[in-house]
Amino acid sequence: MNTSLEKLFNPASVAIVGATPKEGKVGRAILENFINRFRGRIYPVNPSYSEVLGLKCYKSISELPETPDLVVIAIPAPGVPAVLREAAARGVSAAIVISGGFRETGTPEGERLERELEEISRTYGIRIVGPNCIGIYDNWSGVDTYFVSKMKRPPRGYVGFISQSGAFAAALMDWMAYHNLGVSRAISYGNKVDVDDVDLLDYLGDDDKTRVILIYIEGLKPGRGRKFIEVAKKVVKKKPILVYKAGKTSRGGLAAASHTAAMAGEYGVYRAAFKQAGVIEVESFDEMMDAVRIFLHQPSMRGNRVYILTDAGGIGVMLTDALTSVGLEVPRTPSDLKEELKRILPPHCIVENPIDLTGDTDDERYIRVLDVLVEKPYVDAIVVVALPQVPGIKGTFVDHVVKLKSEYEKTIVALTIGSEASLEVARRLEENSVTVFESPERLAKALKALYTYSMIKSRGD
Repeated sequence: MNTSLEKLFNPASVAIVGATPKEGKVGRAILENFINRFRGRIYPVNPSYSEVLGLKCYKSISELPETPDLVVIAIPAPGVPAVLREAAARGVSAAIVISGGFRETGTPEGERLERELEEISRTYGIRIVGPNCIGIYDNWSGVDTYFVSKMKRPPRGYVGFISQSGAFAAALMDWMAYHNLGVSRAISYGNKVDVDDVDLLDYLGDDDKTRVILIYIEGLKPGRGRKFIEVAKKVVKKKPILVYKAGKTSRGGLAAASHTAAMAGEYGVYRAAFKQAGVIEVESFDEMMDAVRIFLHQPSMRGNRVYILTDAGGIGVMLTDALTSVGLEVPRTPSDLKEELKRILPPHCIVENPIDLTGDTDDERYIRVLDVLVEKPYVDAIVVVALPQVPGIKGTFVDHVVKLKSEYEKTIVALTIGSEASLEVARRLEENSVTVFESPERLAKALKALYTYSMIKSRGD
């Protein structure tokens, strides 16, 4: 593990420079976060106050009763280097610089200040996240510098997130909280004066609280591409890495440069690097979150053969197109399986894959066919099209899907479209680790991501 980053995530004590009682200020929001969630010792630092939110406030880091493990800095940019020097002199080994006003401004003064932070980090060995960031949200230690107070906090879980963009990180956390998806640690590193994507990937790769890693990246630091590939290759043997690359177009690259001083670089080079490293690249926010859900709850696929079980023929055709277009196989039903299905289904049902139970189906038909499919070694994944609007469906098949999912190491996902009845089916399945989708295309892309990673991991084992 990258132990030099440990104090950033698991400090026993923290100093918050710029802590203030003033409503609406970043320093107050961060202090409140720590008071609410952090179990270690908290030291507000601000020369203007002797007490903030019930805690004794210190005029400077040198006055603190102990050397804090972590210093969080939220003051105007010109004052940051002096505070960092003081922290380094005191023996502090980790800092998060929330403050903006550095290289991203495009001004000579901003660039000078950022170079000074780089020099302090190099000289004293202090590990710095930032500047111009919202920092670290750690669901296990209680470190939380996300000053966006309206953001809902996701439950504890196993998704780790690395983001160059603070606003995107906060929006994602809010979205995950709403959808009850658990997060382990989320890091927004801003201008990455020191700690960068590669360091964080290395750390999360060894983190037992993180099972899936997401990366939002605008550009790597110059000269870090080879190291990124080396670290990613090591990590993907243990857990999947999903990356969303922003700044793919020349105009997007220009926007990235003015956002976090990122050099977005030639997209083709990044794409080749991701492929070489075994990283799964996603093209959209929906694709990223769909892949997260399928990685969290589904076992690896042994092959790419998908069988569809449906009560709506049209949806079966749409799924066949969607799955085939991403490179998955929807095989013809073998003759022995056809005969087996004919024995348990009415004669008007379609036993060719997609297997169509038709609109007069009941729960029992689903249950009988699922029991057959789940046993077949040549069925690598089952897609259950669960449209509960037909009159014969009462919902008992849902419990059976959940039972099979828990008993077999087989990928079982569902598609349901509609309002209250469909949403209820989706809720019951999702609560029991059966991944549910609302569109054939999104399901197909997520299943392809799972298959791709399954093949990468099997080559590495």
